[in-house]
Amino acid sequence: MTREIWRALANLAGFQLGWLSCVLGGSLAGLAVAGGILVAHLRWQAGPGEWRWLAGFAGLGLAVDGGLALAGGFRFPADPLTLGPLPLWLWLLWPLFATLLHHSLAWLWRHPWLAVAGGATSGPLSYYAGAELAGVTLAPWLLVAEALCWALLCLWLSHRLGRRGGFAQRD
Repeated sequence: MTREIWRALANLAGFQLGWLSCVLGGSLAGLAVAGGILVAHLRWQAGPGEWRWLAGFAGLGLAVDGGLALAGGFRFPADPLTLGPLPLWLWLLWPLFATLLHHSLAWLWRHPWLAVAGGATSGPLSYYAGAELAGVTLAPWLLVAEALCWALLCLWLSHRLGRRGGFAQRD
């Protein structure tokens, strides 16, 4: 296997470790593990300016999931760390996802309809699995809203990043 594939697999493993730490461990564990993953990503894998993607997705997550939370889409168990209407652990998942954009998922953006289908299915499945593991109650309409949000986001990412190919391409 090539170095790029190993780096992409390490990138994906870091995301999964962060996701599990946030969902199973809550905000304190999520902050420690996801924070470490984000710092390591920026130090050893990110290209110049990639921090803007992570920051942008942090803001996007606060807007999207925060809006859905304010609309009654989520009911969270008590959490010591919240950011507006969201527990910190849920918000941290957005910049963690952004670590995949130019690395493990770089190949996907060249295939817009596959990206849209993947976003429309994987996004809501991730929310459903996370809610089950973290004791979060989801409104009946939330997964449909998440499917639409993630499909549109992945379509935009395909148009924005799809002109580049391969692993570790930078924007």
